[in-house]
Amino acid sequence: MNFVRNFTLLLAASLGLGAAPAASAAASDYPNRPIRLIVPNAPGSSVDTLGRIFAHAMTGVVKQQVVVDNRAGAGGIIGMEIGKDAPPDGYTLVSASTAAMVIAPHIHKKLPYDPLKDYEFISLFGNTPNALVVNPSLPIKTVKELLDYNRSRGGKANMASAGAGSQSHLAGVMFLSIAKSEALHVPYKGGGASVAAVVAGESQWTITPAPAVAGLVKSGKLRMIAHSLPARTALLGDMPAIAETVPGYAYSGWNGLLAPRGTPKPILAKVRELLIKTTQNAEFKAAFERQMTEVTTDTPEEFRKFVAGEIKAMGPVVKAAGLTVN
Repeated sequence: MNFVRNFTLLLAASLGLGAAPAASAAASDYPNRPIRLIVPNAPGSSVDTLGRIFAHAMTGVVKQQVVVDNRAGAGGIIGMEIGKDAPPDGYTLVSASTAAMVIAPHIHKKLPYDPLKDYEFISLFGNTPNALVVNPSLPIKTVKELLDYNRSRGGKANMASAGAGSQSHLAGVMFLSIAKSEALHVPYKGGGASVAAVVAGESQWTITPAPAVAGLVKSGKLRMIAHSLPARTALLGDMPAIAETVPGYAYSGWNGLLAPRGTPKPILAKVRELLIKTTQNAEFKAAFERQMTEVTTDTPEEFRKFVAGEIKAMGPVVKAAGLTVN
């Protein structure tokens, strides 16, 4: 009898018949140790700041430490690869964002990961508008006036960006393309340098994450004339959306939570449950509001569909930007 019982258990294990109950049991006890949150960006970046706010708030919900692990490099590719190869047990999660998920597939022939196939999608948790800002000495207070200014300069007004292929570069290219306007792209070494160039008057305008320029706008060193969300938002008061003047324009940053492919469904469901509780926390909402970021959640299916749509939409923009595929 023992031989029969042991053989039956061995056969069940070999066929994976015990996997679902084991996963359910693990989910009921999840999490029972610290969780690693991989942020594929450098400390101090807007993506890192939002990831840390999320990790801190989630720590309070799960009663286990959620530890941020910055794995910057290659536009987020290094961190995404590490996340892909992590054990699929729910104890390594990835705070994904635009650059590595949406832009990288168009400028790298051989990515070490597939953004749609190598991860389990859990939910978005934030949506950050980009701000269209100009040097305040210029007679530009609306999007129309900026387009008129570009035209008056014969397409030689300087549009600053954080570098070729950066979010600010592609946001600007999309804006010019849809508006049928022209400007001279001036790439800098990072977002800080590009924003500083507009403050100094070396460049005339840029489109950059709103949190990065909030203080400069408040102090009068920059003038914000519009934002990149599809419509106006309470986050920014009466600030108009670029789309009001340039219909169809929408290019904002986002943050979402992923897990390595193969993470058991009961664990994924538990993680999503904890994410929803985290985003409903009043302190978390207030912290995101201070970062000019909307708290946004969706289903795993909606999140995956959203990313697929973003990847598709980015193709023509990358082509218009003339970026070289590596």
